[in-house]
Amino acid sequence: MNLLVRNIARTLTEAELLALFEPYGSIQSCTLVMNKESGLSKGFGFIEMPKVGEAKAAILGLNGKDVGGSKLRVKKAEIKQAVD
Repeated sequence: MNLLVRNIARTLTEAELLALFEPYGSIQSCTLVMNKESGLSKGFGFIEMPKVGEAKAAILGLNGKDVGGSKLRVKKAEIKQAVD
């Protein structure tokens, strides 16, 4: 399940984001979206967890959690369809 993580503190690193989710299960990928010009975090990212139960546990455990002064918002990522 692909998770969207929003409201990430701009000071949080990709490694720190990964470390938040690791206790909930296996992580297939972790991406912290960065501003290409400044090199700073845009405040959101994606976590791919192959097991749905583990992903749901991560949502329950981390949604609303205060990390670095920001309350994380974690939910299932919506897949947008390309428009022809």
